[in-house]
Amino acid sequence: MKLKNPLISLISICLVSIFLFSFYLSDSRASETDEAVAKIQKAYENIKDVSGGFVQKSRIKELKRTDTYKGRFYLKARGMKWEYGGPSPQTVYVVGDKIVIYQKNEKQAFMSRFDSNAYGQAPIALLAGFGKISREFDVSMKGGRMLVLKPKGPMGNISYIELVPSGGEFPIEAVTIVDALSNRVDIQLNDVKINTGLKDGFFEFSPPAGVGILRQ
Repeated sequence: MKLKNPLISLISICLVSIFLFSFYLSDSRASETDEAVAKIQKAYENIKDVSGGFVQKSRIKELKRTDTYKGRFYLKARGMKWEYGGPSPQTVYVVGDKIVIYQKNEKQAFMSRFDSNAYGQAPIALLAGFGKISREFDVSMKGGRMLVLKPKGPMGNISYIELVPSGGEFPIEAVTIVDALSNRVDIQLNDVKINTGLKDGFFEFSPPAGVGILRQ
């Protein structure tokens, strides 16, 4: 009876061990990802409205430029609203399939249709849809905490989204949107409060006197 080469046997054992470890690691990572997604979606079930502050940094790769904006956001099943401060303030309203961008200094407002293709121009609106992550995105985990979301269907020019979960009542701490041209929008949330009783009328745009309405 011929004896097996002990070196070949050792290599075989190592290869099997690596395969089993890789399978275990992959399965464990998938379980962690599913758990993180389920936790976010569960938190959304108990949220009636959300409000808070944000810092948005928009990096335009081709121009090698980063623009920083600060403001407040408000979300509810009825609609969404967020306000950009600074020298050129503007307020964005989304109710149903309608979006209004009100530019106070210019005394004008733009009205157009809102759908998933508009998320690239209205990134904070994505916060309203993260209660349906598993339905809208393919999800993987990065770095043990961050979730990477790839849209299952067309979503404007968005390539993928990076989501940092939060340990607070609102389950999201930060969001990064990356488009097909590798431009990035980083949004850091702060001072977030849930279920403060925001009224439906708060999300309706009432143009002040003298404001021109441009429909697109």
